[in-house]
Amino acid sequence: MDGFFAVVGAISGFFWNVLFLVVLVGGGIFLTIRLNFFQIRHLPYILKQTFGKLLDKGKGEGTVSPFQAVSTAMASTIGASNIVGVPAAIAFGGPGALFWMWIIFILGGATKFSEVVLGIQYRQKNTDGQYVGGPFYYEANGFPIKSVGIAMAKIYAVVSMIYYIPSIATQSVSLVQNAEKLGVNKYISTIILMVLVGAVVLGGLIRVAKVMSKMVPTMCILYFAGSLIVIFANIENLLPSLALVFESAFKPAAATGGFLGAGISMAIRMGLARGTYSCEAGMGSAPIAHAAAVTDHPVRQGFWGVFEVLIDGLVCTLSGLVVLTSGVWKELDPSIAFTMPSLAFTSVLGDAGGYIVTISVLLFVLSTIIAIIWYAEKVVEFTFSTTVSKYARVIYTLSIMLGAFWGLEAVLAVLDLANAFIILPNMATVLVLSPLIVKLYKEFFSSDKFYLKDIRK
Repeated sequence: MDGFFAVVGAISGFFWNVLFLVVLVGGGIFLTIRLNFFQIRHLPYILKQTFGKLLDKGKGEGTVSPFQAVSTAMASTIGASNIVGVPAAIAFGGPGALFWMWIIFILGGATKFSEVVLGIQYRQKNTDGQYVGGPFYYEANGFPIKSVGIAMAKIYAVVSMIYYIPSIATQSVSLVQNAEKLGVNKYISTIILMVLVGAVVLGGLIRVAKVMSKMVPTMCILYFAGSLIVIFANIENLLPSLALVFESAFKPAAATGGFLGAGISMAIRMGLARGTYSCEAGMGSAPIAHAAAVTDHPVRQGFWGVFEVLIDGLVCTLSGLVVLTSGVWKELDPSIAFTMPSLAFTSVLGDAGGYIVTISVLLFVLSTIIAIIWYAEKVVEFTFSTTVSKYARVIYTLSIMLGAFWGLEAVLAVLDLANAFIILPNMATVLVLSPLIVKLYKEFFSSDKFYLKDIRK
């Protein structure tokens, strides 16, 4: 198996070092320019329409409220990757990896916005009367060359069905490693996780949305508070750590302690890969959740995509600063990078710190796996039928068990390769349909019914 994963890692390296630098960064730049840097120019308005309307049920058609939809999407983006994926990026790519994650987050606002707009524009009602959508819908129904669009939709759907298995395993292995650190047997923690996930996903969309709208804010507040305590306890290291992030982004990071050193290409690769996997901009997963939202215009729901990236970037930044300011990134071997946040929290808060991280990881993992299984269900529904998709809930819940057996590097290698076949057709369609996105954007901001009406209030 070592030889297999070595080959997979080499292929993944090609995609992330060369191809995705153009597709993700280039695509994000293109969309940002086409949309006139709206995520910066209209940020106060976007925050008012999102943070300012967390409890708003929305106007228009849809199945769940805008906040329930974004909570489900955020449950996937704000997962264990935010706690343990950032340390892994730093462990393998050096502190500079955090800088390249920031680049993805800045550009990802335009990309995620565009995906969500298309998700709403091309959504449909299924046989249960619920709104469904996602990249496979706008690829199949929106791409100018119908046959090509259908082919891309099928590729996206098939690869996604495979991709979601190691994606779930990544979440569960992070919980297993942290639970073992506290003396909990990995098989027991895995079984508990499966039971908790099953109790939610078997209830369908409405139960998932309701649970996520309560769980996501709670877990974010808990982790925010703990992270800020650790960072302020090491406040003298904050500015040197930030300087190291910028310095290591453009020149090789030297080996120190347990850190083996990393070149610029590895910093870029790990930053782009983990940043993309965390915020999921370009992957097309968020539109699956947002397509169910009650909204009066695709652009209005698109703002929640920007909101999603902002929160995700904040959580990742806190995780990065926790391991950098505490110095644990220099103490541990990269193979156990998942335990860095726990060590950092424990160094400041004692045993309570370890429990905060473990509880946070449990909540992040639980919410992410629930969201991923729901995504998987929608992909199976598109490929087969609504009836068949309901059996997928059970199959993907069982894949949680892989977390007790798989290693970190093996899982990451498979994920990075699978990402290629998800991102490429999605980004190709988003870029081709960018004139429609711009048209909807201009329509919203020039209409007395939407933006002009809002700013007069």
